[in-house]
Amino acid sequence: MSVRELAVLGTASQVPTRHRNHNGYLLRWDREAILFDPGEGTQRQMLLAGIAASDLTRICVTHFHGDHCLGLPGVIQRLSLDRVAHPVDAHFPAGNGEYFARLRHASSFYETAELRERPVLADGQTFETSAGRLEARRLRHPVETYGYRLVEPDDRRMLPDRLAAYGIRGPAVGELARTGHLDLPGRRVLLAEVSVPRPGQRFAFVMDTGLCDAVFALAERADLLVIESTFLTEDAALAAEVGHLTAAQAGRVAAESGVRRLVLTHFSQRYGPATRPGPGPGVVSAAERFAAEAREHFDGELVVAEDLIRVSVPARPVSAAATPPAASAP
Repeated sequence: MSVRELAVLGTASQVPTRHRNHNGYLLRWDREAILFDPGEGTQRQMLLAGIAASDLTRICVTHFHGDHCLGLPGVIQRLSLDRVAHPVDAHFPAGNGEYFARLRHASSFYETAELRERPVLADGQTFETSAGRLEARRLRHPVETYGYRLVEPDDRRMLPDRLAAYGIRGPAVGELARTGHLDLPGRRVLLAEVSVPRPGQRFAFVMDTGLCDAVFALAERADLLVIESTFLTEDAALAAEVGHLTAAQAGRVAAESGVRRLVLTHFSQRYGPATRPGPGPGVVSAAERFAAEAREHFDGELVVAEDLIRVSVPARPVSAAATPPAASAP
């Protein structure tokens, strides 16, 4: 069964709080299980979320600030402790590879798992995965930082009623998909006659960065965008100074990039879970403030992340206009 969802393991920036663990995100995408930015405490958060080390197929680190990588030693050692039988690929900024080496061998353990280092050497580098193309783009932060996006190849969806009308079944369906046509007695059936376009889905992961072209490139037409929104607009000057985004900027990126579902995360501890008086009666929570600022620009599906929630990748939209005209059977 195909499963495409994000498990949020931690949502804090810089330091964990009573309510938010350091960063950590697990993307399940069919046969891939990609762990992004495992901060301190990720191994325990995986336990609470019901995620085993043996699930992991890939680890992606955006940069080597502690809240994005201090969970690596525990996760890497757990791969060997649990005797994970399949290789696990690790992607990280090549320019700071010495940090990965230190974290990988931070303490003594008997290494049995196969962890394959696949460093990001340049902006725009891509890696082929079972889920599609994994692309890394250089972000704007004080240290070398990359965002990632996963792009599934475009395909076509077969229409059972059209196949049945032509009597096409079994291995013939695969042949038609491979060659683009199938010769039947008296005529040739084209793939376009019995199928519709099936656009590949996209996932984007954008952490610590100031606003830059790469942010928009990563987010372009993402079905699910996970993006830092460390600050609120009242602290926009500080955000620009230290290389971070505000919730409003994250909303703008999502709106201008055609994002379908937006996940805000990586919140500064300065806002905490506390509330403050709103413009009217009652109070407004920090989460509500982040959502309201993103909503100034983005009117699509919005999630303000909390630890241990799960967010599904939106189902592909079905377009009636994509259905080919009916054709008579031979």
